[in-house]
Amino acid sequence: MPFHQKLKAIILPFTLLSWLILLTSTLLHASPAAAARVGLPPEWVTLLAQAFFVLGVFLHQRSRPDPLRGTDFVGLLRQLVLGPGLLAAACVGLHLFERFVQYQQPGADRLLFAGVYTINLGLFIVFLAYANYAWRSLVLFRSTPRLRRDWVWFEILLGTTLLFRLFGWTPPAPVAYFILGGVAVFGFYMSGNQKWVAYLNRRQKWEVVFMQLTLLLCLGVFTLYFLRIGQDTQSVAPESQHSFLLLMVFFAGFYALAGLLVTFFNLPTVGVFEQKREEILGLQRLTQLIQKGQSEEEVYQMLFEAAIQTVEADAAWLDIETDEALHTGQRHVISEAHVEAIRTLLTDYNLGQIEYLNNDLPNSSGFRSLDLPYGSLIVMPMRSAKRHYGALYMLKEQRQSFDRENLSLLQTFTSQTVLSIENLQLVTASLQNERVKEELKIASSVQDSLIPKDLPIDDWFEIGSHALAAKEVGGDFYDFLHLPGKRLAILIGDVSGKGITAAFHMAQMKGIFHALMQENPLAKDDREKFPVPSKFMSMANRALTHCLEKSSFITAALYIVDYEHGGFVFARAGHCHTLYYHSIKEEVSYFRTAGLGLGIIRNDSYEKHIKNQFYDYNPGDVMVIYTDGIVEARGADQEEYGEERLKQMLEHTYYLEADAIKQQILNDLNEFSKGQPMHDDQTLLVIKFKAAQPEANI
Repeated sequence: MPFHQKLKAIILPFTLLSWLILLTSTLLHASPAAAARVGLPPEWVTLLAQAFFVLGVFLHQRSRPDPLRGTDFVGLLRQLVLGPGLLAAACVGLHLFERFVQYQQPGADRLLFAGVYTINLGLFIVFLAYANYAWRSLVLFRSTPRLRRDWVWFEILLGTTLLFRLFGWTPPAPVAYFILGGVAVFGFYMSGNQKWVAYLNRRQKWEVVFMQLTLLLCLGVFTLYFLRIGQDTQSVAPESQHSFLLLMVFFAGFYALAGLLVTFFNLPTVGVFEQKREEILGLQRLTQLIQKGQSEEEVYQMLFEAAIQTVEADAAWLDIETDEALHTGQRHVISEAHVEAIRTLLTDYNLGQIEYLNNDLPNSSGFRSLDLPYGSLIVMPMRSAKRHYGALYMLKEQRQSFDRENLSLLQTFTSQTVLSIENLQLVTASLQNERVKEELKIASSVQDSLIPKDLPIDDWFEIGSHALAAKEVGGDFYDFLHLPGKRLAILIGDVSGKGITAAFHMAQMKGIFHALMQENPLAKDDREKFPVPSKFMSMANRALTHCLEKSSFITAALYIVDYEHGGFVFARAGHCHTLYYHSIKEEVSYFRTAGLGLGIIRNDSYEKHIKNQFYDYNPGDVMVIYTDGIVEARGADQEEYGEERLKQMLEHTYYLEADAIKQQILNDLNEFSKGQPMHDDQTLLVIKFKAAQPEANI
């Protein structure tokens, strides 16, 4: 058995023995008759027993597994409050029982007083150890190696100071003030490193404040008890023992108060915002690769570097699967032996080609026998519908270091990478074959796979859609994304130009849409977890700055429909105006809103050119959104179909179902442009809010 396991096995018996010696010594001091028979132990025995008991309790608590599971901070604090709360209640109960006996029998033996005091002393030290290491888990959440080393030094300094106080050693006043001041400053520095607070939403934040106040109340109960005992004429404990306990209360209360202030004022959010910034930059770097001129090796290298930087991995490697074999493409601070051991174990458990998150490797079956220097692992496969490209492996030394947000980000990164690789492969195949038609057919199949085949279905609305490219490959696109709270995000857009370059930028824009519409863990409430349309457009413009050719731009419109509350918000980035039928007014009109295309202004001033517009819809309302290939379609006399004709069609068909409205518009469009070639891609979406909304049936 290793030495550290042997040490853990003897800590608990050693601690219990120390407490029994402390109890015996205290009882002998309380009973002169018993002391006369067996002898009165010297005071240093009592102090030494208490010192060993404190040491044992803290070592036992330190040897236990980390109480923090993932990002369940509220659960950890709930356990922290529940445990100490019961201990404080037990302390009060025992004290009241002892006082009741004293009241009933004024001459009661001091043995009862001494026994109750020693039990409460033990409860209080267990309370402090439990609270100390719960705070340690929170302070060291997502911490750097330097901070973890600083915490160890802080424990040593605090423990040494308290033990000196226990044995009554008091340095000269200037030295004592310097030591206590240094410990206090060090404690404030450690308590300020609580990044976990930034991951709480508003409701969780108030729960945490309440629980921290409860913890301070428990500390107050113990403090009042020991202050009361210290002044009692029956006290059998050395004076330095009381001073030691009150000093421990001071530091435990300081931790709780510092944590309360950090929670209330959200102090450590800067580090988290920096992490979010790195995530966006990593995503921007990846999106730049969806263009001609990059090699597959460069794409994989960018993925690997961006993933390591974003999730702050301590070790990593990338497996790349080709038609010939599987090989390690990149490796970061990990030996080949460890790579092979982990890969073999995952294959044996049939986990080699699926998403896998393990935050407790040392205590997991299989990994325990490998004796790895890592505590957390993420495996993110890279695959498309047709083939497997490999897998990305991220490792951290500490347990509980990854969360679902890391998993989601790596999913986005690998999806973008696979899309880049597939597009590059298409370009390579086209160049090798030197056949333009074949190139466009292949690109068209990729583009077709990106167009949603299954439209959103709900009791609140119905949707009809149509998409037709003027050539084999077009630049029109649309997509849907369900958001929490019965909300639907609808994106439609048009990339300038035609052909495969436009298709690449279309795929890029769709990737940005899914990447940026990620839940923000720092949001104050549910309504702010996702960017509003104007913010999305600004972020998308920034991401596209280095990706689009200088002569290219993208028009787009983003709608977020909150159909449970009967409203929607949208922003128009130079796209066609929205056509709308208002069922109460019984009139059809266009939303004439300002907006500038993406990529036209490539700096932060773009935000000034994009605005949100809010609108409350009514049951029976109809919204028609489209690309300019609809209104710019030409007839026999080269006249454009135009917005006015489209408006008239909606005036005549608004009472139909969404799909029927769409079909009537297309029939009229085809009749108008019969015999004429298509000059531009045509995309048409019809959204009709059902006359019988679900909320009306509640």
